[in-house]
Amino acid sequence: MSTTPLKLARKGFRRYKIRKLNRFIADSRHARTVQRVNLGHHLRSIRSTAFAKHFGLQSIGGVDDFRSIMPVTDYEDHRPFIDRVIEGDTSALFSRGTRILMYANTSGTTAQPKNLPVTETFYRQYKASWQLWGTGVYRDNPELLGLKTLQFSSDWRCTMVGSGTTERPCGNISGLAAETRPFYLSSLFVLPASVIRIRDYAAKHYTALRLSMADPDVGMIITANPSTLISVAQRANEFREDLIRDIHNGTLSMHVDVPSEIRMDLRGKLRPNPGRARQLDRIVDRTGFLYPKDVWRQLRMLAVWTGGSVGQYVSELPQYYGETAIRDHGISASEGRMTIPLDDDCPHGILDYQSHYYEFIPADEHDHDRPTILEADELTPGCDYFILLTTSGGLCRYDIHDMVRCHGYCGEAPLLSFLNKGKNFSNMTGEKLSESQVIDAMKSVREETGIGMSTYTLAPRWEASDSSEGPSGYRLLLEDKESLHDTRVLAESLQAALCRVNCEYHDKCQSGRLQPVQVMRLPPGTWQAFRASKSSVRGNFEEFKHPCLTGDLEFIERMLSLQPMDSTLQSV
Repeated sequence: MSTTPLKLARKGFRRYKIRKLNRFIADSRHARTVQRVNLGHHLRSIRSTAFAKHFGLQSIGGVDDFRSIMPVTDYEDHRPFIDRVIEGDTSALFSRGTRILMYANTSGTTAQPKNLPVTETFYRQYKASWQLWGTGVYRDNPELLGLKTLQFSSDWRCTMVGSGTTERPCGNISGLAAETRPFYLSSLFVLPASVIRIRDYAAKHYTALRLSMADPDVGMIITANPSTLISVAQRANEFREDLIRDIHNGTLSMHVDVPSEIRMDLRGKLRPNPGRARQLDRIVDRTGFLYPKDVWRQLRMLAVWTGGSVGQYVSELPQYYGETAIRDHGISASEGRMTIPLDDDCPHGILDYQSHYYEFIPADEHDHDRPTILEADELTPGCDYFILLTTSGGLCRYDIHDMVRCHGYCGEAPLLSFLNKGKNFSNMTGEKLSESQVIDAMKSVREETGIGMSTYTLAPRWEASDSSEGPSGYRLLLEDKESLHDTRVLAESLQAALCRVNCEYHDKCQSGRLQPVQVMRLPPGTWQAFRASKSSVRGNFEEFKHPCLTGDLEFIERMLSLQPMDSTLQSV
C-alpha cells in the first residue's frame, strides 16, 4: 500500500474510532445499567464452574444476592482454580469453550507470583479500552498520525506454563498487544516487534535508542513508568558516542547483549545513516548533551503513569524531553484496565464501565471485617476508595489493593485517579503512614528547600525497646550520587512535612514512640541493582514501580546487601 492510501486509511479509521469514543462518553449516563449487565453476564457464564460451586454462585439472581453470598477475595482465593486451569481444566474457572491466550505474570503478596489468565474476551476488552484511550490522544493531536511513536513494552513470552496442548506463554500483556497491532497502525511505531523480546532491559533500551534516534520524526513516546523515560534519556546521553557511531555505520554495538536471532531480524533496520549521525553530533557540540528534547524536535506527547509513587518523576521529564504534553495511561494492571484518561496533564480518567464489573470499599473501611461496598455510581467526589474487580479473566470480587480518588462523574461513570497500593503503607506503631502521604511530604520539602532527588525510599528501621539506638523510626534511603550539601536540613524538613500530613505520625513522634526521620546513604548503583532484581524474573522493567515508602522491616538490610551495578557499556 502506498503512503497516501495508508494515510487515508488512518484518517478514516480515526473518524470511525472518534464516533465510538463519543458513544462511550454519551452512554456513560447509563453506566449503572451497563455495570449490572456486565455482572449478570459474568455470573451466567461461570455458573457451571468449580469456582462458582465453591462459593455458591450457581443460582444467584443479581447484585443483592452477589453481595450477600460472594466474599471479597484475593489471588490466594483464586490460585487453586487458576492452577487447575493451567493444568488444562478450564472448567475450574471458565465456561466451556473459553480459550486462554496467555497468562499475565505479576508479583503477589506471597513468594509465589501471580499468573492471571488472559482469555480471548478479556483481551478483546483490554484492546478496546486501549483503543478508546488512543482515540482520545489522536482526536486531540491529529498531527501525531504523521509522526512516529516510540513505545517500550515487555515480552509476553517470558516463560511457558502448563504442558502439552495446554501450555501457554506467560509474561506481560502489553507485549502481546504490541505484537498484534493492525497493519494500518503498525507503521506508526518506530520499533519492530522483535525488540520486545530482548530480556536485558539495558540492552533493550540501547537498541531502542539506536533504532529510534535514526528517525527525526518521533512525535510520541509511550511507556508505563516515567522513571523509564528518565533512565532512557540518561542512557542516550551516557552512550552518545556509541549511538552516533552505530547510526553512522549502520551497526548495533557488539557490546550490547542482544540475542543473535534478534540481531538477524534487525538487519534491515540498521542501515548506515551518516547524515543523521552528523545532525546528532551537532546537537552534542551545541548543547553538550544528547537528550530526546533535541533529538526529536517534533516530540509532542509523553504517555506515562502520573499518579501514585511514579508521579514524582513527572516533574523531571522536561529536563530531558522539553515541554511536551503528558497523557496519563490510566489505572491499569495485569488484572485489567480500569480508567481511560481523556485529557492531557490530568491524572484522572473515566471508569471503563463497559469492560468489567466494579465495586468500591471506602479507604477507611478497607481493613474492616464487614466494610461498606459501593457500586461505581455511589462514590462521593473527593473521597478515596479501594477497587474490587469482577472480570472475564476469572477474577470475582477481587481486591487489587489499588487506592483511588473520585474526582466527580461523567454521566454515571466516576472519574478516578490512582493514589497508591494498599500494601505501600507502613504502620510500626499505629502511625498508618501511606505512600501518597510520603510523596506529598517530599513535594513540599522540594518546594520549601529547593532540594531535589531523583529516587528515594522511606523505610522503617525497627529497634527493640531496650536498644541503644533509641526508638524505631524511618530512614530516607538515598544514593551517594545525590548532591546534597546538608542531609540534616533534608531530614528535618521531611520530618516536619510528615508531621503535617499525618497527625498519627506526629503524635507517635511527640510521644517518643518513633524517632525523627534520618537520612541513610547507599552506594551508587544500588537502585539500579534493586530494579534489576525485581525485573529480571518477569522481564517487566518498564512496569516496575519504585516504592517511595515500604513497610518491610528487612528492606534496609536487603538494600545494603545488594551488589551495586556499574554504569558501563558492558552492562548496556
